[in-house]
Amino acid sequence: MRRDSRILIVGHNDSIENSLKKYFQAEGFDQVLSNTQDRINVLDQSKVESLFKKFKPTHIFLGSLRSGGIAANQKFPAEFIYENTQSQNLIMDASRRWGVRKLLYFSSSCVYPKLAKQPIKESSLLTGPLEETSASYAVAKIAGTQICQAYKTQYGFNAIAAVPATLYGPGSDTNMETAHVLGALIAKFHKAVKENAKEVIVWGSGRPRREFLYVDDFVSACLFLMEKYEGAELINVGSGYDITIKQLAGMIKSISGYKGKIKFDTTKPDGALRKLMDNTRIRKLGWKPKVALEEGIEKTYQWYVHK
Repeated sequence: MRRDSRILIVGHNDSIENSLKKYFQAEGFDQVLSNTQDRINVLDQSKVESLFKKFKPTHIFLGSLRSGGIAANQKFPAEFIYENTQSQNLIMDASRRWGVRKLLYFSSSCVYPKLAKQPIKESSLLTGPLEETSASYAVAKIAGTQICQAYKTQYGFNAIAAVPATLYGPGSDTNMETAHVLGALIAKFHKAVKENAKEVIVWGSGRPRREFLYVDDFVSACLFLMEKYEGAELINVGSGYDITIKQLAGMIKSISGYKGKIKFDTTKPDGALRKLMDNTRIRKLGWKPKVALEEGIEKTYQWYVHK
């Protein structure tokens, strides 16, 4: 990408969208739009068509309009599947028709089967049943991945799809009703510190293992893939290691300075027991993450406290 590239970022005012915009602004790119910050309704076909006619984007980063943790997935399955499929269908087709040079689609680790062999290879897609707690979102993201591959095969459209590990960092959702586990726990522990609470309740048993990736590392991977990857196959983008939710809670407890107890609510669902991805493909291309988990959580916690 050159500094005169016309870049469109589609998301939901999340850490990916914010970090991408921050990078492009710092690097002197002056033609960058995002659907949330520029108030573009990407669920409306006429609005999408007007956007492409006027702006004529050359590069697109296509994320989710809806995402979140188990609670949000269970509460809003209809919105998760409709809003994500509708927006990605409209953006993808307009991109092909208006001559976009390259599109990077953000998939999700939940597209892989619930019982996929660990670490999960890209070839595991569509080889088994999905985790039930995130099925609507997963189906939408699988559809987006298939659209990329179909448009590349039929039209030669330069669309690639990446599967990030669970992302976190400044700008993450920290609403305890909708956030992924790391953002929700940061909010819970900070609230407990302020209120001097005796305990923090964490959903599930604490046994599931999760892989996390700092958002700035994912942004560097996005830029890398835009320059280096042309394949039709999915490509995993992860840190290469995971920890249990119990370990994660302990780490956030320590960083926050909380002195009370952690209680695990086993009446709440765990979700998939493990989702560690195999990142061999992207590492062989020459990319690797830089921010260690504890360092990233410290940065995210400080952002949350001072935002």
